[in-house]
Amino acid sequence: MNEVTIQPLVPAATEGNLTNLIAERAWFEPERITMSRPLGDGWQALTAREVENDVRAAAKGLIAAGIHIGDRVAIMARTRYEWTVLDFATWYAGGIVVPIYETSSAEQVDWILNDSGAVALIVETPAHRELVAPVIPPHTRHIWTMTDDVLEVLRRSGEHISDAEIDHRRQALTPDTLATLIYTSGTTGRPKGVQLTHGNFLSECGNVVQGASDLFLKEGGSTLLFLPVAHVFGRMVQIGSITAGLHLAHCSDPAGRLPFDLASFRPTFVLAVPRIFEKVYNGAEAKAEAAGKGKIFRKAAEVAIAYSENLDARKFKPGLAIRHKLFDALVYSKIRHGLGGRVEAAISGGAPLGARLGHFYRGAGITILEGYGLTETTAGATLNLSTALRVGSVGRPIPGTSVKIAEDGEVLISGAIVMRGYWQNDAANQEVFDGEWFKSGDLGRLDDEGFLYITGRKKELIVTAGGKNVAPAVLEDRLRAHPLVSQCMVVGDNQPFIGALITIDVDMLKGWIAANHKTGATVATLVNDPDLIAVIQTAVDEANKAVSKAESIRKFAILPDDFTIAGGQLTAKLSVKRHIVATQYADVINSIYSKE
Repeated sequence: MNEVTIQPLVPAATEGNLTNLIAERAWFEPERITMSRPLGDGWQALTAREVENDVRAAAKGLIAAGIHIGDRVAIMARTRYEWTVLDFATWYAGGIVVPIYETSSAEQVDWILNDSGAVALIVETPAHRELVAPVIPPHTRHIWTMTDDVLEVLRRSGEHISDAEIDHRRQALTPDTLATLIYTSGTTGRPKGVQLTHGNFLSECGNVVQGASDLFLKEGGSTLLFLPVAHVFGRMVQIGSITAGLHLAHCSDPAGRLPFDLASFRPTFVLAVPRIFEKVYNGAEAKAEAAGKGKIFRKAAEVAIAYSENLDARKFKPGLAIRHKLFDALVYSKIRHGLGGRVEAAISGGAPLGARLGHFYRGAGITILEGYGLTETTAGATLNLSTALRVGSVGRPIPGTSVKIAEDGEVLISGAIVMRGYWQNDAANQEVFDGEWFKSGDLGRLDDEGFLYITGRKKELIVTAGGKNVAPAVLEDRLRAHPLVSQCMVVGDNQPFIGALITIDVDMLKGWIAANHKTGATVATLVNDPDLIAVIQTAVDEANKAVSKAESIRKFAILPDDFTIAGGQLTAKLSVKRHIVATQYADVINSIYSKE
């Protein structure tokens, strides 16, 4: 199959805008609990009316400060309740939201504020304010700080603004009105501002909610948002949850608080990037290993994967169901407990999940519905559903979207979710559009039933000196499956063989150091340690099983430091910025090949 189109469940909007999602819920179901804010070790439940009151009051404050219809307002903060309120408040005031990652450098903030022409900036903390102060352009006339009780500050300053003014501005917005400018991290050069309209989000979230109604519209449904709202996936989670009337809570510190927030809020499903699911799996395996039950865990993982694969075949091998039930009590229930105990399904996006993890989690009682999309397609362009699932694929196009494969294997996308174009960048628009089709830059294939499989990144395809084309994703997914591996990057463009840069998961390393009697050791002192190299070699050997000899990793280097967002090596969705890593570790890459 070369092209597939799924008819829309929710037709493209001809009227209305995103503010209606908040306003109409407050009007029709004012006492419905729609959000919760952190309160001590628990949560403060908020009704639809209370949320709308906060949004409306903040919008009045923005108007009082001189925000006009069409003005850009930048928000630089971690995921939190105030982010959602200020997002919708900006729309209530008729403005356009410009998200900025809270990890951004002053130089990045400088570019975004100037390119977007933002007239106001809302930062999270005084530290953020201090960081950006030297680069604030003259046209950015206002700066507010969330931790200075920004919602109360705006409420007080806007008390004299009438509800009629708010309603006038809301009614001026149409589906074609620009809602946000999201700046892509960019593989080269300056980030580009992706223009997404109210109609883009209404189509995306409306069709995803209806298509996955068993998750989004489940009675008593809830989700914990811990992805960055500055990223389009986190934004889709936020708007999609509000569209569905889900009970939504925010976790602003995934690294430190996610396990606690999952345990206390107990969502019915989660939406995350693959690295989160990898960390949960690797953490469970390491804990089992430390307790002397590593062999049991690995056997349980094999059974979970086999059980899921048998679900597809609809034929169970003798005894598999019995072993699965045994391991459910011993292992799988603990995995589910780690996600709060009520999660039955999840949506994964932003990067490849891989069939191995997909089958493991489904076998463990948590079905992960993998999807695929880009900032330019308002997040998900394809999605697996509970009723149409093929583990290892990224699903079929969401309703109202068409996907086809170009002659060179590139995935092309069209539909109401595709962006208006890049902000003030006609040259870039000409590069990525072929008529109505958006050129994704990803390589893929469609099976006979319209399920899409991503096989690599067009620009990331490695071509060895021998002319062999190698897609890094297959090897990297296998490598990250090892508990000690945090991140990795396959290299070898124009080189005689494939190599790899590998970073170590510091949390997992602690147990390994203790078990191997290397007290006081650190990653930096272990990069050339024969024992650690031997362990990582087993991960490399396992990864190489998935490819031909010509595509296999022959040499690797262990790096002394992990890839991080702050270090510039990772995007907000925890994908590796290959060009940055290649530049920063050019000497290490050269050493892999100079030893040949």
